[in-house]
Amino acid sequence: MNQIIINEEKCVGCSLCVDDCPNSCLRMEKGKAKFTKPVCIECGHCCAICPQGAIRMSEYPCEEEPVVPMTVLDSHTLLSALRSRRTIRRFTSQPVEEEKVRKILEAGRYSPTGGNFQGVSFTILGSRQAEAEAICVDIFRNGDKLGAGPAAFLKQIDVRITDNFFFKGAPLVLAVSGADEVNPALASSYMEIMAESLGLGVLYSGFFCECARISEGLRELLELPRGHKVVTCMVIGYPSVKYRRIVPRKALKAKTL
Repeated sequence: MNQIIINEEKCVGCSLCVDDCPNSCLRMEKGKAKFTKPVCIECGHCCAICPQGAIRMSEYPCEEEPVVPMTVLDSHTLLSALRSRRTIRRFTSQPVEEEKVRKILEAGRYSPTGGNFQGVSFTILGSRQAEAEAICVDIFRNGDKLGAGPAAFLKQIDVRITDNFFFKGAPLVLAVSGADEVNPALASSYMEIMAESLGLGVLYSGFFCECARISEGLRELLELPRGHKVVTCMVIGYPSVKYRRIVPRKALKAKTL
């Protein structure tokens, strides 16, 4: 079990950690912060806020990395980049460098999770990518296991199920899973932004997620943690197409209550 360890010699009794702890695990005793409850959600706020670096978490490597606020990013440029984002369905065969894969995964690791649960898993299909796609292609070609929604959509768009229908020949496929749907979706959003910043394109393969839902064989291939389901499938690679302008959107729908 994680323990909050406080260096009393460094602690100056400012109480910032006590005031910021969401679970009230800390309190002041004789002018020093004390860890008093074993119900820590391991959010790390106490470590992050301590001006003296007096706090560490027993189960985690603690490194002195300075905070980089989002305000260092120009908001106009950031918004323009977000508005420019396009789903990519045409990729080159160029592999995604390991360093870029690590950065994408690191972005997902640091995404917010409810109650700091951190119960999101990332599966790189790697050597089993072709096998996984073949399972999905077989399911869609047979069509007998598909629900009414996917079947009707495929009929409507009159699409041909090719051998690379799901992954479009992209070199990297990530399945993001969890016990709930929100946390993996948030992680995927973080990872997509990182991938785009690295010059990569991303396709969310919802059809793959549908196959993972109905195929026990595919779930076994993915080796999902117990109780997990695939929430997103991120198909990633270098785009072989370039979009030149921001597309229009319908008017913003928002209200103040």
